[in-house]
This record gives sequence, C-alpha cells and structure tokens, in this order.
Amino acid sequence: MSGTGGGPGLPAGPARLVTALAVQTGPAGDDLDKNLRAASELARSAPSAGGGLVVFPELFSRPFWCLGMSDARYFGWAEPVTGPTLTHAAELAAELGSVVVAPFFECGAVAGEYFNSVAVIGPDGRLLPGRLADGTPVNVYRKNAISAYRWGEAVNDEKFYFKPGNLGYPVFKTKYADIGVYICYDRHFPEGARELGLNGAEIVFNPSATVAGLSEYLWKLEQPAHAVANAFFVGAINRVGFEKPWNIGEFYGQSYFCDPRGQIVAQASRDKDELVVADLDLDKIREVRNVWQFYRDRRPETYGGLCKP
Repeated sequence: MSGTGGGPGLPAGPARLVTALAVQTGPAGDDLDKNLRAASELARSAPSAGGGLVVFPELFSRPFWCLGMSDARYFGWAEPVTGPTLTHAAELAAELGSVVVAPFFECGAVAGEYFNSVAVIGPDGRLLPGRLADGTPVNVYRKNAISAYRWGEAVNDEKFYFKPGNLGYPVFKTKYADIGVYICYDRHFPEGARELGLNGAEIVFNPSATVAGLSEYLWKLEQPAHAVANAFFVGAINRVGFEKPWNIGEFYGQSYFCDPRGQIVAQASRDKDELVVADLDLDKIREVRNVWQFYRDRRPETYGGLCKP
C-alpha cells in the first residue's frame, strides 16, 4: 500500500510499516532469572531481531499465581519499576534497539498497594511515559478491571492481590507507533478501547494469562471487534501450558495480531511457546477510517448514561 499523501495528484510519503513481536511464553517456574532468560531468548529468535515493538504476556516473569488462592506470601514477588523484571526488559530493549512492552507485578509507593502493571521501555532502556486523555502523565499502565469469580473448580482471586489502576487509559508515544495497553480482563470492556482510540492509539496490546474453558471462544471475537469499532491494530499476547501453583486450567496461547478491519494477520499455535511476527502498516488506519466513519458519526452527547455509577 502506498503511504499517506497530500491529496489527488500529490506524491505519497513512505509507508509506515512497524514490525511487532508477540512473545508467547511457555509455563513459568519458580526461578525468576530463568523465566526472564527464556522469554528474552524467544524475542531474540526473530528472523531479523532488532527494532520494532516487543510485547510479553501478562505477568510473564512469574507463574500466574493469583487463580485459586489468596496467599499473602505472594506479595513478596512484587517489584518496583527498578526491580529485576523491568531491569531485564530494559537491557533487552537496549540490546535490540526495540520498544519493549513489559508486564510486571508492581509494588506501589504506599506499603500494601500492589498493581498488575505494564511498562513501556524505549530503545535506550528508559521508561517511556504515557499520557491520559486529559494530558496527565503516567509512568506505567495499571490494570483497571480486576476480576474475581468462581466458575466450577476455577477460582480467580485477583482482587486480593491487585488494586485498580489509573483513572483512564494512557497512550504511549514511541518512535514506532502510538500504543495503548489493555491487560487481560480489561478487554471485556469496550469503553476503554474507545478512549484509547480517541486518545490516538494506533496499536492496542492486550497482554494476557487466559485459560481454556472460561473465555476461549471470546479470545478472537472481542478484540477484533475492538479493532473494527475503533480502527486500530490489536496485538493479543497469551501464555501456554499448565503451571504450578495453580494447575487446574491450560493457558491456550493463540497470540495474534489483527488489523483495523478485524482481520487476523499473524497467529501463534495453541500449545507451545512461540514468537509471532507481524509487519503492521499503520497507513491502513487512515485508509479504514476514511471508509468506515465511526469517529465522525459517534454521538457522545447521547452516551451520558454510560458514565453513571
């Protein structure tokens, strides 16, 4: 596809192609350093490693412990932004010259506050700040929608571990694209996806730890729908396999990228750690929005009921 141009008869600019890597990790164990090394080695296995965007699954550096138990001992796994997970991610970003989207279990500034968070790290190894729609800067994205449920033998106790995050959905400006982040359960709520689109997100990543039997049929339904409704790219990143200490369900992988028309352009398997590589043409966003005029035709003055408690 040709790049953006000034109108009929005017020359088009270069296409805005971005290489994005979804790192679908296998089961994590108790050895943090080993988990981090395995994930980064997978990222390095790209045919032309270097540059672009690299994204890991939700809380990828640890086993996903918060399903099925409420145990305060796991608060010991929480880290500040200077902790080992983001330090390792920063070294990888500098090595590859990439932007790394790194989930981590964050301990807040106030004792007893913990968050399910994602940091965006630039190619220089430094945190890239995001901005909320009102211009407020944030250092990381903290998961907004925190789940808790019992479904047969499956029990989710995330509310025991995590405090809800930012009052809003920040967009992070990177050298490759303006990106937004959803974390796992966030994806079931369309309001944040629209806010990200309005705030300028070109790609929205959803790092997840999602198991079979709960919402697998939604995995490739909801997020392509977000991509269509908001005309941006979506990257959905999951882990695979069975893990201790929670060993009831199987993380089903199937990480993928989809375009602003909701078409899946690259996808991983269901049962192995794997790297998904996609070249995303950001010019397609404008192309689609010029055809499907959802932003022109939205009627925010009629949506007031959505903001009532």
